[in-house]
Amino acid sequence: MDISILQDLGLRESEIKVYLSLLRLGESNAGKIIEKTNLHNSVVHRALNRLIENGLINYIQEGKHKIYTATNPSNFLNYIDEKKKRFMNILPKLQEEQNKSNSDNSATIYKGKRGIKEIYNKIIESKGNEYNTFGGGKIVTFDIMGELWWTNFHTKRIAKGIKSRQIFDKTLIEFGNKLNKKPLTNIRFLSQEYEQLVETIIFGEYAAIIIFTENPYGLLIKDKTVVNGYKKYFEALWKIAKKK
Repeated sequence: MDISILQDLGLRESEIKVYLSLLRLGESNAGKIIEKTNLHNSVVHRALNRLIENGLINYIQEGKHKIYTATNPSNFLNYIDEKKKRFMNILPKLQEEQNKSNSDNSATIYKGKRGIKEIYNKIIESKGNEYNTFGGGKIVTFDIMGELWWTNFHTKRIAKGIKSRQIFDKTLIEFGNKLNKKPLTNIRFLSQEYEQLVETIIFGEYAAIIIFTENPYGLLIKDKTVVNGYKKYFEALWKIAKKK
């Protein structure tokens, strides 16, 4: 079982060990937990206190001893919701700080699949009313990001009311025709010789260049001159691209 997500949620390694040991032990006193986890007495008690504060374990008092039990794992959803609420309270201030430092022009590099997904997330959250792309190919769609991920991306885009015009090469004609049946979607095709591992995106005040190598990375550019240049190139390609 991959428990790395518990660390991503902010639990310390000792807290994860204590929580999992309680799931397996059921009701237990601190002594049994110490024996099960091989952690120091003080470490276990700190972990227990933090888990209680976060609503992930409960206890009852039996004489001088506390008997602990893990709450239902679904309580992690409440834990996540609480973190989200706390974050949402400071989000406006964080955005305000970012806006203070933003210049008119900028370029940011994003690395790995997680970084690439962040660029596409910016498209979903952007105020642009159309999203344009050219480049990419069958390897990008099916081998690197996966068809399901792209389908989900377009579902979110459409839900946000963002139109798209995209230029695929003919290796993606089947997938492109599926997308063309969706609302707010217009895809045209160029010959297979245009297939590549680079996709160029234009949306709102941004342009992005995504390089889908084994370790993908992308460059997100905020510069009117660059964006307008890519828009002109896109429109030139759009005129020669075919609907099927």
